[in-house]
Amino acid sequence: MSRPRQILRKQFYMLTRRCTQRQFLLRPDGITTNIFVYCLAEAAKRFGIDVLLTMAESNHHHTICYDPRGNFPQFVEHFHKLLARCLNARWGRCENLWAAEEPCITRLLDRSSVIAKLAYAAGNPVKDLLVQRAVQWPGANGYRALVTGRTLRARRPHHFFRATGDMPEEVTLELVIPEVLGPREEVIAEIKARVTQLEEAMLRHRQKTGRRIVGRAGVLRQSWQASPTSPRPVRTLRPRFAGRVDARVPALLSYRAFLAAHCDARKAWLAGEPARFPVGTYWLARFAPITVEPWPVSH
Repeated sequence: MSRPRQILRKQFYMLTRRCTQRQFLLRPDGITTNIFVYCLAEAAKRFGIDVLLTMAESNHHHTICYDPRGNFPQFVEHFHKLLARCLNARWGRCENLWAAEEPCITRLLDRSSVIAKLAYAAGNPVKDLLVQRAVQWPGANGYRALVTGRTLRARRPHHFFRATGDMPEEVTLELVIPEVLGPREEVIAEIKARVTQLEEAMLRHRQKTGRRIVGRAGVLRQSWQASPTSPRPVRTLRPRFAGRVDARVPALLSYRAFLAAHCDARKAWLAGEPARFPVGTYWLARFAPITVEPWPVSH
């Protein structure tokens, strides 16, 4: 049994998920990009999630979110299932779209970690030698939308959704910079400076090594059935939290206390005894008749 995840309100997250066998099932042509933005925008609106930035590469995506209500697991489940069904219908396949492991969900504990992950996601196509500048990535590109002040828009994919169904004909995704991070213009400028620094570093790297970028045209020529020719990366850690030490340590201690309280409450509940589960209990609170401690007034 996996460890229970504590779901709190007013939290920042970085969500990453990869396609099965590293296939280019998210190849960023116009149709796939429309599908990705449509499913993301619909899921975010349905569950009240603020999307700060998304970057959908050919075989994975990074999406930075703010969850004010504690609905993040439902959002992730709905978004990934909807996107998988829609893309499978597009490609004429019926197997799993996503890799077998669970999506990587990292809670971002402080402002510095949020800014760092925003810059990381924005610059990922540059780091992967796909394009020279982050704004050139042809797929769902939240960085380009942020720096140009544009709203991401998508129309209902008619190959999958019924014309007479209740899914919206058109959706918009306004990328949000929550007030807690500071003025929107300053946050965007900080992200832009970090991405520019990465672009310059990768230019020097290419000049030194002679490596070339794939380029927009090269990316779009790739078959959706193909996979990278590079060796499969060695499994790395999947961090539950990201932040400075002074933020990580209290978060880890709090999570450890949550696990202990959850374990005690579960034992009592299974024994038929009165039990109150700790704040943040998610799965059992959603699927079983349990009692959970009330949210603190500050939440």
